[in-house]
Amino acid sequence: MASNGFSLVYEGEFSHEVMKMFTSMTEKDMDKTNEDKSVKKKVFHVMVECLQNMTKHSDEQLREGGVGNGMFIVGKKEGYWNVITANKIMKDKIDDLKDTIDRLNSMNKDELTALYKKQIKEGTLSDKGGAGLGLIDIARKTGEKLEYQFLPLDNEENFFFLLKVRISTKDDKE
Repeated sequence: MASNGFSLVYEGEFSHEVMKMFTSMTEKDMDKTNEDKSVKKKVFHVMVECLQNMTKHSDEQLREGGVGNGMFIVGKKEGYWNVITANKIMKDKIDDLKDTIDRLNSMNKDELTALYKKQIKEGTLSDKGGAGLGLIDIARKTGEKLEYQFLPLDNEENFFFLLKVRISTKDDKE
């Protein structure tokens, strides 16, 4: 893992305390490399959004209170910080999620900003409390395509959803 640039790898239960631990550990990692403040800000933003998505939307809820289960990886390689999350998702949710990510990946920054504003004004909350802003905001803030995969688990009704977000260390001063 370290040879591929991954400095933090975690699998298990995700909670607010775990999120705080990740941001603290990543901050120490970034301080070692004197990362620019604006890059740090983007990395933290992406980490929190990804972890919140996993906590809210994992189809493997471990207990009351919305604590999800999954995998989280963060690291730096070749001029990019990479945030990778993975969690269980049911087969019937794949098409909508794939369509959403593909749509976001086809948009430019101005289109993403317009969609974000529209979603803030008109978006409705899902049964899990999301308004669909997380992925839009990640794509908008990073300016990078969202990479993803769906890997079959057990009985082909459950899949492992992998999401990789790249954040350039060459900040555009957004």
